[in-house]
This record gives sequence, structure tokens and C-alpha cells, in this order.
Amino acid sequence: MSGRFDSRGVAVVTGAAQGIGLGLVSRLASQGFAVALIDRDEERLAQAAGQLESSGAKVVSVAADLTKSESVTKAFETIKHAAGPVDFLVNNAGAERNQKFLSMTEAEWDYILDANLRSQFLCCKAVLPDMVERSFGRIVNISSRAWLGGFGQANYSAAKGAVVSLTRSLAIEFAAKGVTVNAIAPGLIDTPLFRTFKPELQEQLKRSIPVRRMGTPDDVGLAVDFFLDPAASYITGQTLYVCGGRSLSSVSV
Repeated sequence: MSGRFDSRGVAVVTGAAQGIGLGLVSRLASQGFAVALIDRDEERLAQAAGQLESSGAKVVSVAADLTKSESVTKAFETIKHAAGPVDFLVNNAGAERNQKFLSMTEAEWDYILDANLRSQFLCCKAVLPDMVERSFGRIVNISSRAWLGGFGQANYSAAKGAVVSLTRSLAIEFAAKGVTVNAIAPGLIDTPLFRTFKPELQEQLKRSIPVRRMGTPDDVGLAVDFFLDPAASYITGQTLYVCGGRSLSSVSV
């Protein structure tokens, strides 16, 4: 599990420049992992990497379009050269573009499938050869409670449901190789995107959560910690909801 950096291992988080991804990578860095941040937003990526470096973290940051195979290959080659083989991958990058189904364009469908599913496919392809060679790896794919279905979310729900299926299939295929693959399905999380919603919508969504509070990136981080822990080597192919109980009734708004 050792890379070029003296650390607990090399952990890649995609979509790491803000929101849940930034929370995850900050948490991993504070725990002694060498972290690699991938995001398409170069300005925010540089800010996030700078903040982590100022706290003493071992950081690599790469701007990349994770829907393009050439960009993914180059990003992971850069990370491997700088820090060593990837031990841990958290596929967090994604996008949401809601639209009623009959108004949804093919472009809107393709964009969401590429951002949320193709990106994870390509990133898994990039890290698995080294993980298999070293008989160790941990992959955590971020799905969503929305994979259960959501109004105006046919594209997003389909993509996040496919993430669950991808996770289960990879878990079966690579279990004997020392690699575990699990998924996390967050519910409503307090992120900059959520705060852009109209106040009345924010309140409506909060009331739909059984525990009566918003989730935080740190709540998701606790689930990531669980799957990355060496003691979790017997757990693979699972989807863990981090949604305050919202998945229990599959509330759709």
C-alpha cells in the first residue's frame, strides 16, 4: 500500500474541488493519506489543493475531464508518477440536470450518464490493473439515494442506479484479487449547490428527512472511512445509504 509519499497510502478523490468531494479529500488528508484531487474546475481545484498543502498534507491535483478516456489516462499517469500507485479511489465526480422526462433532450440524457457513470467506468479502469498486481485496492463509488427514483430525474436516477450495478459487478469480479468495491448513496447533503435552492424548497426538502436535519460532507466521510478501513476487507459489493432515513420511504420531490 505504499506510494512514493510516506503516508497511509495514495487516495484519489474525483470531483474534489468543492462540496462533498472537498470534504472527503480534506478528511482523508487529515488522517494521513496522500491525496490526489481530480476536478474539471481548474480555479477551484487550485484553491482546494493550496488549502490542503498549507495544512501540511501531501497533495497532487490534476485538472481533467473524466468523461474522456484520454484525459483520465493522463490524469492517473500524472498521479502515479508523482505519488505512486493508487491504493484508494473514491469516485465522487458527477452532475445533476433535472428535467421532466418528455422535455428531456438526448443531450441532457447523455451528459448526465457520462458525468455520473462513464466517469466512474473510466476511473475504475485506470486504477484496477495496479490494484490487481499488488493484490490490494479499495474503490468507493458515490451513487445517490435518487437511484430509487425521483421526479424529473430519469437521467440522474438511471445513472446512479447503474453505479450500484457497476459496483456489484466489479465487486464480484475483483474480490479474489484483494480489491473491494462498495457504494455510498447519499441523500440531501448541505453543499454550496443545495444553498442555491430557493429557501422554500430548502425547507421542503429538510422536512422530508426523517432525522430532521441536513447531511454533511463529514457524514459521507464517515461512510468512506468505513469502507477504506483495513478491517473492512470482508465487505464488498454493498451500498450504504447516508440519507437520514430518507431512503426508507423513497420520498420523491
